[in-house]
Amino acid sequence: MPRFFPSQFPISNSISPPPRLAMEQFMDSSFRSAIPAAQNFISVVFFSFAAGFFLFSVLLLLLRSRPWCNCEVCSVYLNSSWTTEFDNLSDWYAHLLRRSPTGTIHIHVLRNTITANPENVEYMLKTRFDNFPKGKNFSSILGDFLGHGIFNVDGDEWRFQRKMASLELGSISVRSYAFEIAAAEVSQRLIPLLSSVSGAGPIDLQDVFRRFAFDSICKISFGLDPGCLDLSLPMSDLATAFEIASMLSARRAAAPAPVLWKVKRLLNLGSERELRRAIRLVNDLADEVIRQRRKLGFASNHDLLSRFMASVSNDKYLRDIVISFLLAGRDTVSSGLTTFFLLISHNQHAAAGIHEEIDNLISGEVPTYDELRGMHYVHAALYESMRLFPPVQFDSKFCIDDDVLADGTFVRKNTRVTYHPYAMGRMETIWGSDGHQFRPERWLRNGVFSPESPFKYPVFQGGPRVCLGKEMAIMEMKTVIVSILRAFHIEAVDGGELRPKFAVGLTASLAGGLPVRVSRRAR
Repeated sequence: MPRFFPSQFPISNSISPPPRLAMEQFMDSSFRSAIPAAQNFISVVFFSFAAGFFLFSVLLLLLRSRPWCNCEVCSVYLNSSWTTEFDNLSDWYAHLLRRSPTGTIHIHVLRNTITANPENVEYMLKTRFDNFPKGKNFSSILGDFLGHGIFNVDGDEWRFQRKMASLELGSISVRSYAFEIAAAEVSQRLIPLLSSVSGAGPIDLQDVFRRFAFDSICKISFGLDPGCLDLSLPMSDLATAFEIASMLSARRAAAPAPVLWKVKRLLNLGSERELRRAIRLVNDLADEVIRQRRKLGFASNHDLLSRFMASVSNDKYLRDIVISFLLAGRDTVSSGLTTFFLLISHNQHAAAGIHEEIDNLISGEVPTYDELRGMHYVHAALYESMRLFPPVQFDSKFCIDDDVLADGTFVRKNTRVTYHPYAMGRMETIWGSDGHQFRPERWLRNGVFSPESPFKYPVFQGGPRVCLGKEMAIMEMKTVIVSILRAFHIEAVDGGELRPKFAVGLTASLAGGLPVRVSRRAR
């Protein structure tokens, strides 16, 4: 047999494996190539399950919120068909409440019971106060913005802040300090500003009052001066971001199903992304306020933040307190002043009554504290203005346990219950047939101001949560009103509009502002 020598055949670079080994290698490579495909399949199955579970949860939440209610009121709300007859949602609510025999209505898709009945208001705010707190639902709506500030908490947190604020706002030294700040802001900035535009073109008075209120509250509360009351300068970043956060937080409360804004927040989409950006800026600037106050020292200062810092070391908690101060002091004061001058521009009789009181009692450019206390007609006119246009048009609580309101309305637990000062100011059952008219005399008895029950007039709330800054806010607004009307005539451009359209927000503000012409008052 011939012998084969290696030189007779070419030598291969590799030696072929045995058949069994080749099969094992093939199976091993096939298995390795199948792993990515299996991983992809598992990922798709997991994602599909997660997405299905998420959609199922959303569906359950929607079903619980009853967005399918077909009653006439809910259909009108969901379709926004009320806009064909009313300029504002609050006007439509007021219309429904006037038609209700009990002054109470239900918006089922919002799980909301709304009332304009003073007996119900007293029941909620005083008689059964513990059963109608702000509640977790309300706190979740405003929690990102207001955090653990006094307007967004219940229980021990609320009691602590309430006690601290009560001690400070009730002291004579703080009230004197606040009056000095407001009087200086009026005489040194507000009056010169109005003098500079006197006889010129229109000016947005709402913008002026926002700037004034922001400067004042920052000085009173933080001992810092943002210098906003200069029309040549833009509003501060904090003021602008605060306004955006207020508007977008209010939109959450109007959503038919809370899950809608919660999903948008989770995915950081649309308005929730804008809200997150605004809140981040508000928080950063509020933190800077605290840092500046701490840098300047707070042991011997009269501002409210310094007094809180003496007892609170948690900067996040202090930040929430700062934001609450701004909400209370800026938006409500500017809102009250704006609608006051809107009404006065349409009521020459009331303007004449104020001018007579000013001429008889005021000796200087800015009234003194004692002079303000004797101005009963001005006080009555301001209360009458806020009766028709309250800075906070409605306020909501959440019912903890099943309850029955004073008018016999059954309220199921975990239901939102809203009392509506804006609608209450338009109820003939409360204010008589002339309730729609601006008439300061309804508050006077023999020429002396005579207040009504806080549950008939809940502009400053009532019961344990009654507004602690009420006297300070009234003093500040009266100082502005008297000082302006003593020196100037304010005329709303094109006659103004006594059916104003309000912008969306936590407090009432006029959409488009309040354009006015300013002229020197002939004396």
